[in-house]
Amino acid sequence: MRLAHELVETVATIVDEGTFEAAAQRLHLTPSAVSQRVRRLEDQLGRILLVRSKPVRPTEAGAAVVRLARQTALLEHEALSGLGSAEPDDAAPVRLALAVNADSLGTWFLAPLGRVARRHAVVFELHRDDQDFTAGLLADGTVTAAVTAQGTPVAGCAVTPLGVMRYDAVATPEFAARWFPEGPTADALARAPLVDYDRRDDLQTRWLRARGADPAAPPRNLVPATSDFAAAVRTGLGWGLLMPPQSRGALASGALVSLGGPPVTVPLFWQRWRLRSPLLDAVADEVVAEARAVLDPVRAGPRPPRRAGRAAPGAPPASSGS
Repeated sequence: MRLAHELVETVATIVDEGTFEAAAQRLHLTPSAVSQRVRRLEDQLGRILLVRSKPVRPTEAGAAVVRLARQTALLEHEALSGLGSAEPDDAAPVRLALAVNADSLGTWFLAPLGRVARRHAVVFELHRDDQDFTAGLLADGTVTAAVTAQGTPVAGCAVTPLGVMRYDAVATPEFAARWFPEGPTADALARAPLVDYDRRDDLQTRWLRARGADPAAPPRNLVPATSDFAAAVRTGLGWGLLMPPQSRGALASGALVSLGGPPVTVPLFWQRWRLRSPLLDAVADEVVAEARAVLDPVRAGPRPPRRAGRAAPGAPPASSGS
């Protein structure tokens, strides 16, 4: 069985755009023509490819078609580049969709992408979410690679350890003087306001438990954005766990003080499709090099906590998937 490229591309475009109407505009077709293409491919495969929701979602069979479309587009771009069909500055850029947790995106992840973009005709579509969803984005073909806390390889993907994100408890000196005049005791921690990323963020909860404090007691601010989360701690809304890139300068200047206690660590991994691609190789080389320069080395240890949107629990390192 051979699948017509325009039909495969149409399914992927609908998933990208979220609706048949938006896909029709991008493809310069009528919505009716887009629907007919999808029906033709579904009839050919004998499978339903799309869940007609808002936004449209791929079925398991549809995810396989979307992966094919992504891989075909990438291989076609690299074949044309290899044939010298266009000068690099004139080549239409290929789009790479990547998934990343919010703390990586807000601290170290953009620098390696910038280096790749200076050497290759590429544009990036970044999906920011937690570990469980980034793994799903790899599986359904939405992204070609991801920074994830999942060390177990997604089917068809290879895994490379990146390093460990370390989080330390900090607060402003004024906040610490007000709420912890005798230090961050269990009683004081039960009363002092803290900052959570969202309701699923349990980094602060795990740190409280390690200090013998009741995690259900403190008032909680919810600030679901990496830069704003750090700003909320720096402005004294509450104490919170920050990474060294977010807190190093403020600690050195005295704008923040450490609350002590053991750091909370989250291992991160780079998962990518197992596809021969110089461009994917270039992205992987830069991302891995940057992460290993910034993050702590991966070490075996207990299962880390989940921080939705920022980082999440991982699994033991793995080198490849099938």
